[in-house]
Amino acid sequence: MFTTSFTTNDFMYLMQGAWVTILLTLAAMVIGTLAGIVCGFLRALFPRSTVLLAWLLDVFRSVPLLIQFVLFNALKSIVGLNWTAFTVGCVVLGVYATAYCTEIVRGGVLAVPLTLRRASRSLGLSYFQDLRFIVMPIAMRVAFPGWLNLTLSVMKDTALVMWIGIIELLRASQTIVTRIDEPLLVLSIAGLIYYVMSLVVARLGARLETRWQEND
Repeated sequence: MFTTSFTTNDFMYLMQGAWVTILLTLAAMVIGTLAGIVCGFLRALFPRSTVLLAWLLDVFRSVPLLIQFVLFNALKSIVGLNWTAFTVGCVVLGVYATAYCTEIVRGGVLAVPLTLRRASRSLGLSYFQDLRFIVMPIAMRVAFPGWLNLTLSVMKDTALVMWIGIIELLRASQTIVTRIDEPLLVLSIAGLIYYVMSLVVARLGARLETRWQEND
């Protein structure tokens, strides 16, 4: 007969960790999206003038996220920043998301045919009107699937914040495993929660893409 020490309180503890995971993901994607749009357009429109920016973003894409968490947390103490661990997690994840979102946006902008842009200018649109009414709508649709995948990736990468003391979903599950010594059950439940959160994001993204197609 199956018996377990896993209780309702343990499940609520996991849900609290899941809420922290959601907050970290939201904060990181807001930072990453806003900064990524700006950096992506700069990289696409002024590639030679933004070589230093490209190199800096390559550093954040290349260095493992765990190392970035540890280094930034140590730098915070050295510099004397009075930031909480949650703030550090949001900033590091946000910069990490920015590095990838920049390339996603850049790819979307470069996917707009030059002939289309020339046609819009020949019809009397200014440079900024061309960016606003021609480039941005097309680039957004091209970049959206990549942005959605990045969101799902960042959601899973939030598990690494446990190394700087934040109790998110994975850290909460490990705490429960240590107490009741039932790793298979607890981690299965945690994995199911991750799956449900990811499924919701993916379904919302698919619905948005369908609505865009209907409006074409």
